Amino acid sequence: MYRNRSRNRNALESICDCLSSADCYTAIMSKPLFSWLNQRSAGLFCHLSSVPSDTGIGNTGAGARQLIDLLQAAGIRHWQFCPLGPTGFGDSPYQSFSAFAGNPLLIDWQPLVEAGWIDNNALDPLRALPSDQTDYQALEKAFYPLLRAAYAQFCKSGAHEMPGAATDFDSFCEEQADWLDGYCRFMTLKQQFDDQPWYEWPAKHRSYAKDCQLKPSKEAAAEARYHAFGQYLFFAQFQNLRRYANERQVCLIGDIPIFVALDSADVWSHPELFQLDKQGRPTHVAGVPPDYFAADGQLWGNPLYDWQAHAADGYAWWMRRFAANAMLTDIVRIDHFRGFESHWSVAHGEPNARNGQWETGPGLAFFQALKQKMPEVKLIAEDLGEITPAVRQLLAQTGLPGMAVLQFAFDPGDDSLFLPHNHTPNSVVYTGTHDNDTTRGWYRQAPESVRDFTRRYLSISGDSIAWDFIRSAYRSPARIAIAPLQDFLNLDSEARFNLPGTALGNWRWRCQGWQLEQLRRDSAPYLHELAQLYRRLP
Repeated sequence: MYRNRSRNRNALESICDCLSSADCYTAIMSKPLFSWLNQRSAGLFCHLSSVPSDTGIGNTGAGARQLIDLLQAAGIRHWQFCPLGPTGFGDSPYQSFSAFAGNPLLIDWQPLVEAGWIDNNALDPLRALPSDQTDYQALEKAFYPLLRAAYAQFCKSGAHEMPGAATDFDSFCEEQADWLDGYCRFMTLKQQFDDQPWYEWPAKHRSYAKDCQLKPSKEAAAEARYHAFGQYLFFAQFQNLRRYANERQVCLIGDIPIFVALDSADVWSHPELFQLDKQGRPTHVAGVPPDYFAADGQLWGNPLYDWQAHAADGYAWWMRRFAANAMLTDIVRIDHFRGFESHWSVAHGEPNARNGQWETGPGLAFFQALKQKMPEVKLIAEDLGEITPAVRQLLAQTGLPGMAVLQFAFDPGDDSLFLPHNHTPNSVVYTGTHDNDTTRGWYRQAPESVRDFTRRYLSISGDSIAWDFIRSAYRSPARIAIAPLQDFLNLDSEARFNLPGTALGNWRWRCQGWQLEQLRRDSAPYLHELAQLYRRLP
């Protein structure tokens, strides 16, 4: 937590250096590529898995709509969540089996019950799961046999579409074939080979191109279509949820991690776009270099892109990725934006991130291609961490709003860029993010010097720190102000969603329906008044 805030001092020095350079001055004074953030508004962060439901995990159903109704009542325009892909190692939405697919675990069962594809009583094993957290191991054990049963009944019934869907199943498969075929083959083979990573499969299956040369068995073809069915349900339901939100003046903010998992359909389908050897193993992987707080750096292990290969076809894979996200969300946050300027490259096999080097990313050319392909796309740049003058220059050239996090602001010896008086209009202020403790938990564990500076700076007692931070965010010059649902609920550290650097036990927190109802009853009028006072109403 304090590592990132300490880096703000470097960031402030960097931007000063940046502003003194002729190149960056020209970049800032010239017209930016994207210029979409021109209205003040408020937002709430809550991953879809955390909304209320009675089937073991949040989904696209009634709990998500309950949250949207709360946002409408509170005058909150944005709902932000983590990536929506099928989760892999550690249940992290940032380690997905696909950059294009949706997570079937997030589908709502009610439309399937109404269609007659699953009996209501068959869902009892899911209803027996905890409602205050997601037990992924128990959930998957109960969930997927039910999804298979629903698919079997769908096939038996002769149905072609889910009631209320914008398109039928076959049309969806045809329209999304670009990524869907590779994903379904990948998941089918992954099951066939006992969940082993693709680079340990038999040689004839170690790439999509090789696998396509083989005639699939009848069983494999049926299994692939089952996986496509799960995707059809997810996309049909989520598009209906987005429509419900937009009709209530609520916009959805998604998230694109810059890197993908090595064990993913993306790398398996397109090895030519990554830094891999002839055996399909990465030659170099992603991480961040050593600093005062991490002597060995951080070794993430994601395969790095071959940016020359991407540039050769106009970044076509990335353009398709943004288009896929545009099907689901109105705005997209780009995780680790600085990686487009340069990224820390570590040779595969190194025990830590010490012996790495900076490699140049695609830079402005990437965003110019995106602007040409999707001129109306709305993006937020996650520009936290060690930000250099070159990264600031790229941010200025693109015109994308960056981020400010209040929990990183209150070092008494630092004029942090995250302090509200340093916020810029073209930015998004957060009380905390999915990687932070709750604001209440942060304040309780912060050094007294930090708590003292926080109280003096905000002119508060600190007795209701979460709401103090929410009010400070609403007052900020930043045009979007976002707080996690846990802060609106004034929850302590037991509601923390993720602790970076720990592989297990994260991404589990869930909200209860009564909590949303209480928040709507007790706090929505006050939040609406705050939004009106600080000109953040839709």
